[in-house]
Amino acid sequence: MRTRPGSEEHTMQPVRSTRTMGELAARGLFILIFDAVLSAGLWAGLVLLKCSGCGGLPGVWAFAAVKWAFLHVFASTLTDGKPEVVLRRLVAILCLLSPVFESGRLLVRPPSQPYTGPSPDLGTLLLGPVSAVLACVVWEKYLCGDSKLAGDDDKRNARRLLVRMLKYFKPDTFYLIAAFCVLILAVICDAFIPLYQGKVIDMLRGQPLQTSFGYAIGQLALVSLGSSLFSGLRGGIFMCTLARLNKRLKHLLFHTLMQQEVHFFEENNPGRLSSRLHSDVDRMGRTVALNANALVRSSVKSCLMLAVMLGLSWELTVLTCIEMPLLAIMQNKYIAVSQELKEQIQDCQARNKELALQIIGGIRTVRSFRAEKDEMRRYNEALDQLCAVKTRADIYSSIFTLIRRLVSLGIKVVMLVQARALISSGHLSLGSLVSFFLYQKPMSNNLKEIMYCFSETMSTVGVISKVFSYLDRVPKWKNEGQLAPEELEGSIVFQNVTFTYPSAPEDKPALKSVSLALRPGKMTALVGPSGSGKTTCVSLLKRLYEPQEGHILLDGEPLHRYEHQYLHQKMALVSQNPVLFSGSLRYNMEYGLKDCSMEKVEEAAKKANADKFICEMENGYDTDVGECGGALSEGRRQCVAIIRALVREPRVILLDEATSRVDVEVQHAVLQEVLARGGTVLVVAHQLKTVETADHIIFMEKGAVVEEGTHRELMAKRGRYHRLKEELFSTQ
Repeated sequence: MRTRPGSEEHTMQPVRSTRTMGELAARGLFILIFDAVLSAGLWAGLVLLKCSGCGGLPGVWAFAAVKWAFLHVFASTLTDGKPEVVLRRLVAILCLLSPVFESGRLLVRPPSQPYTGPSPDLGTLLLGPVSAVLACVVWEKYLCGDSKLAGDDDKRNARRLLVRMLKYFKPDTFYLIAAFCVLILAVICDAFIPLYQGKVIDMLRGQPLQTSFGYAIGQLALVSLGSSLFSGLRGGIFMCTLARLNKRLKHLLFHTLMQQEVHFFEENNPGRLSSRLHSDVDRMGRTVALNANALVRSSVKSCLMLAVMLGLSWELTVLTCIEMPLLAIMQNKYIAVSQELKEQIQDCQARNKELALQIIGGIRTVRSFRAEKDEMRRYNEALDQLCAVKTRADIYSSIFTLIRRLVSLGIKVVMLVQARALISSGHLSLGSLVSFFLYQKPMSNNLKEIMYCFSETMSTVGVISKVFSYLDRVPKWKNEGQLAPEELEGSIVFQNVTFTYPSAPEDKPALKSVSLALRPGKMTALVGPSGSGKTTCVSLLKRLYEPQEGHILLDGEPLHRYEHQYLHQKMALVSQNPVLFSGSLRYNMEYGLKDCSMEKVEEAAKKANADKFICEMENGYDTDVGECGGALSEGRRQCVAIIRALVREPRVILLDEATSRVDVEVQHAVLQEVLARGGTVLVVAHQLKTVETADHIIFMEKGAVVEEGTHRELMAKRGRYHRLKEELFSTQ
């Protein structure tokens, strides 16, 4: 159920059903008929009495008050009590329209012309109720009626998001004040250009040029120069402000993304996150900043132009303003459709970008399986989906543009007929008519721009909401501690650790009450079939995930109590498929370290027996590794990853199938280097040479520790380790 906010009257009331809306329409029709009877009675009285004034303007207001009382009582009888809010508003507008119109007519009449009261013409009297009903329908259905506000949570959320978006402009307050001041000056100059152009045209009609002609030309040149100057300054300041905003938002969003847990990146593909970070942030900043600029400019300019146009001809101005509600109705319908289509286009573009990154990034696999045609077909299908959505959006846009232009054309034809009558009667000069038409086109454009800015801003609400959802997301892992001791032994203990991957069913844990110990100065090997939980243990040690039950202790303290950077410097990981970043060899070797000397990098390379092939390269340690290390072979990429671990001088090193593509000599050199310093080594390997030399072997299966001991002890037991030896290990 939806309720109208801030109103106890509507608390816990459901949104009106179709039957209720039909009853309201019927009651409104009865009220309209009753009002027509009263209006017809007034018209008959005026005709019979041959009275044009009937008390003048006070009489009109008095009749409106009496009619309001009758209509209110009639509406109460229809609803058996207090009338609906919608009906009360309908009654008010039916009663107030005529006196307000007559009051306005009295104010704009020439002083020499006496006030004749309401027109006795029946068509004029019926025009009031029809206009009132039209205005009421537009208000209730398309603008701010109860039926709209009762369930319009989306608009309230959009308003809240836009207000929050504006808060990010706070550091640029000075720039914005300057930009809006210059904007107002530019708008004032723009508003007076057509007026002075009309004055110059009127002066050209005289036989001798008037003495004020040069003065008028000077005024026109001055406001034109001011318009150009201030418009240029306005645009430059707004663009500078937008650039500063985008930089802040991108930095804030990137910082927030870097704090998220690993599972977040597994749920959200890199292509989509990259699109949010760049395209969406650019779009939301550009939309809000530039639309605010255009909205203020168009609104102020419209008000100034409207004041000047009323001074030139209020009749033509009224005809111009008739276009506004008609365009508002069409624009409101178009906004809803356009917003949905733009969100679909955005999702399609994100999927296409993600698909292209996936195919190009895995080109080796695609080429190996000769799947180029299949990938081309997938990408073409994605493009077809995008084109179909864009085609629908273009069709709706074309239809809306056509209808809008037809409405504008009809209004212009009526204006030309009215203008001819005004010129014939001497109420309008040719120069004033030219000035009016010079205002009329920009006025129409301003209204279109206001509606377009509103539509564009509303269509960006989905983008803003998604970006803010990332900014507001709280990482689902324990905050890092402050523990960073100078000396670390490297003793690791798993105490009844149970862990289930977030994307896996709860009844299928990856680890089940695992308890094991890794001792300093010893090498421990984790072995077992695929899916037994070996890599999961490594991931938990690196705090890529948090266990749901149990604890992992490092020197007797839980991992989350250690300072994040300290923990990952003292505990280094070398995986089977190491990730390298675009840049030099040295950049990847000292990645994440500050003030790492070249001597330290070279020493680590020598320990990994990698300095020889590095020195043979053209640029040595400054050699570019290419995109994701693509310029290096798999074995050399693994060597770089090993050097990256050794240069940190870790107390704990985790080798997850990390030496499968390097020489046996390199393996022994790395292991001996760490063990010689009394460090802890955990190896996940399928190679017999490495496992046989381990001080302790832990055999895992289905997320649990099945057997543990030395190689000889496990072989002597003739258990799971012995039976699966031929499947798990291959001699070299």
